Amino acid sequence: MKIIKATDYKDMSRKAANIISAQVIMKPDCVLGLATGSTPIGTYDQLVEWYKKGDLDFSGVTSVNLDEYKGLSGDNDQSYRYFMNTHLFDRVNIDKTKTYVPNGLEADSAKACGDYNRIIAEVGGVDLQLLGLGHNGHIGFNEPSATFEKETHCVDLTQSTIDANARFFATMDDVPKQAYTMGIKTIMQAKKIVVVVSGEDKANIVKEAFFGPITPQVPASVLQLHNDVVVVGDAAALSKI
Repeated sequence: MKIIKATDYKDMSRKAANIISAQVIMKPDCVLGLATGSTPIGTYDQLVEWYKKGDLDFSGVTSVNLDEYKGLSGDNDQSYRYFMNTHLFDRVNIDKTKTYVPNGLEADSAKACGDYNRIIAEVGGVDLQLLGLGHNGHIGFNEPSATFEKETHCVDLTQSTIDANARFFATMDDVPKQAYTMGIKTIMQAKKIVVVVSGEDKANIVKEAFFGPITPQVPASVLQLHNDVVVVGDAAALSKI
């Protein structure tokens, strides 16, 4: 595991984008595993900036996203498909037919998960997986658990997540209660993994996940077993290691 210390969020975003852009330049038809959330937004902004300067070409890139809310369509502004379109796909020359997100409108969980596992296999697996890090060590929607979930699966969202999301929806009935997410095995099969982490509030979990015991109670701790992980964090997030 390699840890890159950045001075602040903007520097973290640039350093992470550097690694992703190198992947795209070295293998123009690469498969990128992408993440949502507030932390990667700066990284996507930097990639867009370099694309607009003519330094990057996404036309051959395929992408697979970590997760999606069950029950939301891609045009719902709270869906992760909408997030990716807004922050990256609509701003670069990627072929949208080669950008994959779990099908939130597939009511049959087994089918949705099986379909997504098949897509990941058919594109040849992930060359570089971008991850954020949750306060409890979750990656994707892989929450603390008794075991490491292997492949794409349907998860029941925690009540705290449902409550936090409620402000984005008209009624509580509209708030998603489940999500589809890549499993730990799928994430670990990526050839390279980049974790972006920012802020003092993440300092404790950074220490626990990357320097503590490997346990499904801290899902990100499994990344210690991967042979090519780069953690890019700002000074605040890395302050306790």
